[in-house]
Amino acid sequence: MRILLVEDNEAIVLGLTYLFKEEGFACTAAGTCKDALREYGEGYFDMVVLDVSLPDGDGFALCSQFKKIQEVPVIFLTAKEEEQDVVKGFDLGADDYIIKPFRNRELISRIHNILRRNGQGKEVLHCRFLKLDTRTGKCYSNGKEVALTKLEYKILLIMMNYQGKLFTRDEILSAIWDASGNFVNDNTLSVTIKRIREKIDDKEGAIIKTVRGMGYRIEKE
Repeated sequence: MRILLVEDNEAIVLGLTYLFKEEGFACTAAGTCKDALREYGEGYFDMVVLDVSLPDGDGFALCSQFKKIQEVPVIFLTAKEEEQDVVKGFDLGADDYIIKPFRNRELISRIHNILRRNGQGKEVLHCRFLKLDTRTGKCYSNGKEVALTKLEYKILLIMMNYQGKLFTRDEILSAIWDASGNFVNDNTLSVTIKRIREKIDDKEGAIIKTVRGMGYRIEKE
């Protein structure tokens, strides 16, 4: 899972980046509205954790801009505790509003609760004859276990979590770069997608659809 953390306090950024990494989340941090919008526009994120008070604007306006680009779960993490601020955050579509100082495990618990409510974080993902068991990291096609590499599994997991969403090649490349820490080029992605299709017996594209000139999508059942 990828989190965009919008926070200008360096100590909080360091602490949360470490916390998210320990939890298995990939975290991209931005300290200003300008940087946050750039990061949001260049990649895809499963969640935004957002401060209200930022050097070049406020998180409320930023949340509205995020929602116009793409619907994504948002948690406000802020010292602003007045009732009108909390109400404003929820009125803008926030999924949660947490007051600083906060407890790490409570934050993680709330993140997982939001993911469950939004249909993410499922333990077993299905699409036609394909099944991913995220508890064991195993893949099954037509009931038979399929041996995938770490990179193949990650690409498939990204798209299975968001069935029906079109992923551009750049979005996939960005996500697997964060996950593996290794450079994956455009040609490698094409080869990897081809190998996934062969392994899961999806040569006809029943699971992974190619949208020419754009990217890939797993159709919803």
